Amino acid sequence: MDPTHFALDSAFWISSAAIAALLVLSAFFSGSETALTAASRGKLRSQADNGNRGAARALRITEDNERLIGSVLLGNNLVNILAASLATALFTRSFGESGVALATLVMTLLVLVFAEVLPKTYAITNAERAAARVSPGIRIAILVFAPPVSAVRMFVRGLLRIFGVKADPDSHILALREEIVGTITLGHSQGAVEKEDRDRLLGALDLGDRSVDEIMRHRSEIEMIDAGLHPEKILEQCLASSHSRLPVWSGDPENIVGIVHAKDLLRAMHTLWRRTGEVANAYEGFDIRKVAMQPYFVPDTTMLDDQMRQFLRRRTHFALVVDEYGSLQGLITLEDILEEIVGEITDEFDLTPEQPMRRTDDGHFLVDGAMTIRDLNRATDWNLPDDEANTVAGLVIHEAQMIPTQGQEFSFHGFRFEVAARSDNRITRLKMKPL
Repeated sequence: MDPTHFALDSAFWISSAAIAALLVLSAFFSGSETALTAASRGKLRSQADNGNRGAARALRITEDNERLIGSVLLGNNLVNILAASLATALFTRSFGESGVALATLVMTLLVLVFAEVLPKTYAITNAERAAARVSPGIRIAILVFAPPVSAVRMFVRGLLRIFGVKADPDSHILALREEIVGTITLGHSQGAVEKEDRDRLLGALDLGDRSVDEIMRHRSEIEMIDAGLHPEKILEQCLASSHSRLPVWSGDPENIVGIVHAKDLLRAMHTLWRRTGEVANAYEGFDIRKVAMQPYFVPDTTMLDDQMRQFLRRRTHFALVVDEYGSLQGLITLEDILEEIVGEITDEFDLTPEQPMRRTDDGHFLVDGAMTIRDLNRATDWNLPDDEANTVAGLVIHEAQMIPTQGQEFSFHGFRFEVAARSDNRITRLKMKPL
């Protein structure tokens, strides 16, 4: 046998084996990049807590995405370029000058199919499992390529700084909330998340962005007790109320001196009646301020999540809201905050109010002016803005820059608004229809 022919055959097979090995490495790097970037850190954390060491390694690796991507790209480009060089040399030796074009065509097909599409498709469909499996190899690659990757990172950041771009590798942490909101919204649009579940989840996430003045009961709607009333009148008002806690004022409705609980009031009056043994003079000299609890005031700019934590810490459910001048603006309860998450909460003592929104036969919507824009959006899946106003009536007044009269119509934000009813300077009912 010709030694030269044997040598060429040996070089051919050795080069072919080397190219195949490099394609496998390229597939490993490509699939690892997709798996580690597409894997849910929440799922990896859950698996790591259950004892999956691969998931724990994947979590540690993805903490520094810039270093991870740099190492994977360096390894992937290194093996791809080396494989292309070997293929070009091999085909040139076998086919002459035309071997360059042939090597380009063959390597493009091989890299595209076996080193890109195939591993990345698998990695996308099995992101967490693939991330856990490739984590040992990628960890070694990160350690090996650490020096050149660090140099490249410094060079790239310097170039970006020249163009006024500040690289922040931890920016994904700040965008976590937006990612969750986007995932929930996308899941609802695809039918995977029910509307009620979406509203509850988004309501809980929104507590940190909303203040108490957005959901408080306005002072014009607060039921209060005059401390100067006769005790029997106070008892009658308390029994007739659907609320268990009522503010107590003295001299002026702005002067809140306490919060009385119906149970405390009834217990104190029952004690007086048992002590005297007669009803006629049992309540003479009774002072409700001795029974009432100390009022709890909060500023109207307090965020809902902070206020909920304060309620839980203080073990109370009731707070009076004041503005920066100390003037009473309204009241808020723990139930009000919970209703922002789970929706309206009613019990056997709640009055059955008129529906704040109903649809007419002609396709219009009759909406209570005091209905909040947020509640209207949740009920109808609309997107009316609530930046400048909390209620539907407030939105109309803000857009009109006036207090409209009954019968006036306006068109904005893709809807037609008609003032259906007005009481004094208050819009009580609106007729709406999407344009």
